[in-house]
Parts: sequence; structure tokens; C-alpha cells
Amino acid sequence: MADAPPALILASKSIARATLLHNAGINFHIDPAAIDEAAIRRMVHAESGAAAVAAAALAEAKAMAVSEAHEDALVIGADQILECDSAWFDKPLDMQRARADLLALRGLTHQQHSAVSVVQGGAVLWRHVETADLTMRDFSVDFLDDHLAAVGTSVLASAGAYQLEGLGVQLFSRIEGDYFSILGLPLVPLLDFLRQQGVAGS
Repeated sequence: MADAPPALILASKSIARATLLHNAGINFHIDPAAIDEAAIRRMVHAESGAAAVAAAALAEAKAMAVSEAHEDALVIGADQILECDSAWFDKPLDMQRARADLLALRGLTHQQHSAVSVVQGGAVLWRHVETADLTMRDFSVDFLDDHLAAVGTSVLASAGAYQLEGLGVQLFSRIEGDYFSILGLPLVPLLDFLRQQGVAGS
């Protein structure tokens, strides 16, 4: 009788990432990682200034932290950093900050760096980073205010204050990159790796 595949754990409280995995038919548990994300971002910013490197470091740190409590499981860590003209954007704390962020991004091209790592027993088995380029329209202030009124506080859950899977797509004139990665998880390459591990079908 074949051995049962290892348990799969998502080290994230992101509803978007969990939804992507669930919709792909993956069975997994959720155990959000407790790490000092701000400290890791500061460290990488000081050392290299590379947002993609920071996203990868955060994804790995999350997976490593949760792996300590689930030694035999495959633990998925993921993170994403939005970068525009070398500035890094966090999730807005309130609607005023969301409005300011969208005004700062208006008419410009920014990058979404999305990273994922899979760890088992404290060892990194696989890692992947994808970068997408997104160009916002030069929309009017009236449009922005109407948009924020329509979407409400849901935008506070996303760096850049938009959700591409909803009304946020109206903010853009051009998008180049993987859709799932923009939502926060490079799903297609992750599924390919999980299939190799026997936890995502064959």
C-alpha cells in the first residue's frame, strides 16, 4: 500500500491565497505564520533594496516558522510586495491612505513581486518568484472617489489598495504578467511542484 502523501499547510491568513488553492481542488490546512514582517522588509531593503528579494525572504520565513510545528508537512509560505519607482507599498491602514496610494500609482507602471516557498522539516524544497507589470490609467479624481465608495474597506486588505479580481480592474490600462501571481500566489508553478510531491493529483 502506498504511503499517504504529506499534509499540506498554508502559512498565511490571506483569504485570496486560500481561495486560489481551494478553487484548484487542493486539500490543505491553514496555520498563519507569526513573524516580524516589517523587520525582514527593513533588513532586505537596507541590504539590497530589491523588492523581489524581500518577497522571497518573507515567503520563506513564513514557511520556516510554521514548519517548526509541523515537521512532516509540506508548508507553503507566500508573500507579495508592490513596488513603484523603487518605493514599496504596504496595505493601507485606512481609506485616506488608500486614496493617497492610488493617486501615487495613477498613470504609472508598478510591479507586483509574488513569491512562494515550500518547506518540509525546516528545509526549503522549492521556491519561486514572479513579477508582473501593471499600468494604471490616468483616471480622474471623481472616478477614484466613486470607485472607493463602491469598493469600500475591502481595499485595505491589499497593497496598492485595489483588488484586480473585482472592480479594481477598472483602474488599469495595461497588465503584463500572471493573473494568479498578481492575486498573491504563483499558482500554476506551485501546482506543478505539488503534483511532483503527490499532493495535487497527477
